[in-house]
Amino acid sequence: MTYDHILPVSKNGETSYDNLCLACRTCNEFKGDVTEAIDPLLGETTALFNPRTQKWSEHFAWSLDGTRVEGLTAVGRATVARLRMNNPVIIVARGRWVISGWHPPKD
Repeated sequence: MTYDHILPVSKNGETSYDNLCLACRTCNEFKGDVTEAIDPLLGETTALFNPRTQKWSEHFAWSLDGTRVEGLTAVGRATVARLRMNNPVIIVARGRWVISGWHPPKD
């Protein structure tokens, strides 16, 4: 896990508790300094998920096999797409975690 600035420093975000969250390295790299993305379903630009102000379960769900994150809202779908939260490497890892009983996490 890496620290992520929800509002990037390049966009005047502060390095403070309220503006930091943990993110996997790969998701953080795909996010970069982006704060919004296109919802692939509606084709409209929307803000990315903010873990400090929004509830995960309102925007995301796990696939039945527990290996994929599914966006339930425009925010969720745009975040999944932009951060590439279902890249092939993480899907394989999640599959192993499911078999071990470590995944999916409880809300």
